[in-house]
Amino acid sequence: MTLEDISNGPDWVLWVAFGFLLIISIVLISGHGENLIAGYNTASKEEKSKYNTKKLCHVVGAGILIITLMILAMGIWETVLPASFATVFLVVTVTDCIVIIILANTICRR
Repeated sequence: MTLEDISNGPDWVLWVAFGFLLIISIVLISGHGENLIAGYNTASKEEKSKYNTKKLCHVVGAGILIITLMILAMGIWETVLPASFATVFLVVTVTDCIVIIILANTICRR
């Protein structure tokens, strides 16, 4: 059984998600778009001053890029990848989010 067998939605949704996340990750990796980071855009000036904005953007952008590349792999190799790759995607995504949170609160602080 492959990913194609268990998918029941239109393929364009996957490609729209890929494009959207790719644009966001490129903007963040370039060091811009700090207002796209949840929590940072609503923080007070005192709280924002505790973070290195460029590092924070790079960390979040790299984390989003990992998820984006996995979505790309699922789109390209949908007919080849086993259905269990959906579980792998979920585990990697959750782990990636945890790592982003840890790095944002450790190496991105001043």
